[in-house]
Amino acid sequence: MRSRIRQLGIVMAILGLIFAIGGAYAFTQVQEGYDSLEAFSVAQNVTLSYNEDGELVDRGTTEGADAIMVLLVEEWGYPVKDGDLDPNDPLVNTATEYMYQMATVGYHTLHGTQTVVLAEDVEYNDELFAAGEYELFVRTVGDRGELGGYWTDFDRQHPIEGPARSQAWSGTAHGLFGELGVGVTTASTLQLANGVSMMIVGLGLTIMLLGAGMFWAGSSKEDDPMPVTVDQDPVPQPVSV
Repeated sequence: MRSRIRQLGIVMAILGLIFAIGGAYAFTQVQEGYDSLEAFSVAQNVTLSYNEDGELVDRGTTEGADAIMVLLVEEWGYPVKDGDLDPNDPLVNTATEYMYQMATVGYHTLHGTQTVVLAEDVEYNDELFAAGEYELFVRTVGDRGELGGYWTDFDRQHPIEGPARSQAWSGTAHGLFGELGVGVTTASTLQLANGVSMMIVGLGLTIMLLGAGMFWAGSSKEDDPMPVTVDQDPVPQPVSV
């Protein structure tokens, strides 16, 4: 029995070592991913703005940054991590910072005014739009109240909304959304991979410890307890007559 326990302990220790090595290798690959994301962020050179008190500002005011944060947290439902927003490291290189930058683009797009000029009268859905200049506040477009103004809220056949949509949600806005979205996904994936790799290392070390413990238990030279014998009643002998 002791020999079997020692053998099982050796097997568990080897398996634990394999897990630990695999987790350590995965951890190094994750760190290379972080380095790559950092290099990409440095090349882009996109930074957030903070005031002297370490508060986020947009166009010089904390009110603007607060409005962007409301869009990000309440409308988009993103779980902001305050630790990702570091005034000492304003470079956009974390998931929260990428999402905040995306919300900045979205906020100013939604709260912008687009001017559409009609060269001639246009009738649409039994409504006449006279030739002239029209100003359209993007946020009011659509039937979702304060949540309107997105690309799908515009009626592309409408003589005012159609041109305003392509002006507000330009290729630049869509491109920034796509690029920042890649940054968010990459940063979030790296965080998840980092946690998983550390868990694998911890699991491997735990299995190694259990294996070593089993080997030690199987190698113990302490005497086994004496077997307990139970007195049995003598077998009755046949009586001769």
